[in-house]
Amino acid sequence: VNCVGVLQNGAGDSTRAAHVDGPRALIAACEAAGVRRLVHISAVGADDDAGTDYARTKAQTERLIEASALDWLILRPSLVVDRAAFGGTGLIRALAAFPLFSPVLGGDQTFRPIPLGDLSAAVVAALKSAAPSRQSFDMPGPEPVTMVETVRLYRDWMGLSPAPVVRVPRALASPALAIGDLLGRLGWSSPIRTTAIKQMDHDVSGHDSGWAQALGVPSRGFTRFLAETPASVQDVWHARLWFVRPVSIVTLGLFWLITGLISFGPGWDRAVAILHEGGYGRMAGPIAWWGALLDVVLGLMLFVRPWTARVAIFMCLATVGYLTAATLSLPHFWIDPLGPWLKVLPMMALCLFVAATDARR
Repeated sequence: VNCVGVLQNGAGDSTRAAHVDGPRALIAACEAAGVRRLVHISAVGADDDAGTDYARTKAQTERLIEASALDWLILRPSLVVDRAAFGGTGLIRALAAFPLFSPVLGGDQTFRPIPLGDLSAAVVAALKSAAPSRQSFDMPGPEPVTMVETVRLYRDWMGLSPAPVVRVPRALASPALAIGDLLGRLGWSSPIRTTAIKQMDHDVSGHDSGWAQALGVPSRGFTRFLAETPASVQDVWHARLWFVRPVSIVTLGLFWLITGLISFGPGWDRAVAILHEGGYGRMAGPIAWWGALLDVVLGLMLFVRPWTARVAIFMCLATVGYLTAATLSLPHFWIDPLGPWLKVLPMMALCLFVAATDARR
């Protein structure tokens, strides 16, 4: 069973490697090992007309499989939904839980969501000897819903009070998509990327192919799935924090980066003077220089996806060291009206939040 997929090229992600080179090697390995059955999970809208590397390489994968001598079956699900939320479904839930209103881009795109349990049952059925062979099936769910309807249904599912859905003009969304593409190059698998929008505009519903009857498995509608899978407080927390987390990372990284740059620039004399006041003497200059450099480096490193959690923890530990030294040398700053030491404590809590919410799986 092959279900590997990459939305867009980025740091460590290659649509060609995931959708072409990998499956080609898998087909060769199956043929060499005598494995006859291959179930490939593709996606609705995976064709050359979509105009994305994602769709083109997905279509190329299907052609490789169809040209092989294997006993293959290709499944193309529409939007896959489950109690767990990743990528696109996580974004839709976050939009549904947005305060005061729910912003959507477009809103008329039509999904036919398929529950993960139904897709899994279809894969199990596809592995049986009596299953269809050398065929391709679009796998839409039985219930079509627009983006606007999906957001409203998810908001109701989470038990939140109704809120208006605001359609965001594409011109206003362009900066967010550009940022999403940039984050992808830094290793952040953001669903807010140009490929996602192009795929939604092209086709995310599919056509009726009789897949449920052919495989002998049930097919549930989206509203039934939501009714059978009630939301919990964890779902509400995740949806509400979905946008808070990237804002926290940007805020924390810029705080350290700008603090270091200020110390190197207009705040240099003041930084050295404070260290002299703390009794550091000739070491005041070097301490200020290395401290500013550490701030800049950590601020930049926080934005690199594989390092984020570890950098956030190191920031917290470094701050403990800063505060310990500061308390010993300049204890009166704790009762300063501007609270220079007290204001560091919320930043430490932000470090812990960023580190604690880093898990992607």
